[in-house]
Amino acid sequence: MKVDYISRMGSDISVVNAARVSFDTHHAFLMRKDDKLIKYLAEHKHWSPFAHTSLQFRVKAPIFVARQLAKHQVGLVWNEISRRYVDKEPEIYTPVRWRGKPVDKKQGSSDKDIDINLSTTSGPALVDDYKHAIDRCLWTYTHLLRKGVAPEMARMVLPQSTYTEWYWTGSLYAFYRVCELRLAEDAQEETREIAKQISDHCRKTFPISWAALNNEDLEEYPDSGFTDGFGVLPRVDPNPDGRN
Repeated sequence: MKVDYISRMGSDISVVNAARVSFDTHHAFLMRKDDKLIKYLAEHKHWSPFAHTSLQFRVKAPIFVARQLAKHQVGLVWNEISRRYVDKEPEIYTPVRWRGKPVDKKQGSSDKDIDINLSTTSGPALVDDYKHAIDRCLWTYTHLLRKGVAPEMARMVLPQSTYTEWYWTGSLYAFYRVCELRLAEDAQEETREIAKQISDHCRKTFPISWAALNNEDLEEYPDSGFTDGFGVLPRVDPNPDGRN
């Protein structure tokens, strides 16, 4: 699973200017006092200035992860590879470990892993059952295509663990909402992995705004300043001599 950064529109200064337009002011670069403004906007849920930005990613994840993330609609656009047109060999996700079912709740996983490599009294090891099921699905898919079945029909037999890829574009605030929900402890581990990668990209491209939205100490980013896509430029102190 991976998230590739494609492009972005705007920077931390875009958030500042979107907020200050109410007073008919505009800055070319971030001032030191703008940190406080961005933090104020985040703390008081003034989300619209953060929506005057955009990030685009290309994401690769199994279908069962993609369908959870696709539920996020507001401020986001999604275009996905379609197996109506693509009939290349499917790539299958196989987890490194298998989490057990929780005892005290209806969803999620327990802290205990299940060893699927062990044989059971009722039959072969679970890992063999899993591999057999996947192999059968892939064989049937290929067989249907060879017999002339349309890809849009043959794809029905593919498992939820089949990888898919999509372009995902949205505002900084929209991706903040995705990460806020999908990085929670009760979110599925595989979905958290995607959200973590998105969060890392957002932090690099909008360091001050992302820190403020996540209620992090802005002092950790003393020279973050204006991000121009090629590097980070120092912020401008409007009063370097300390004079009023």
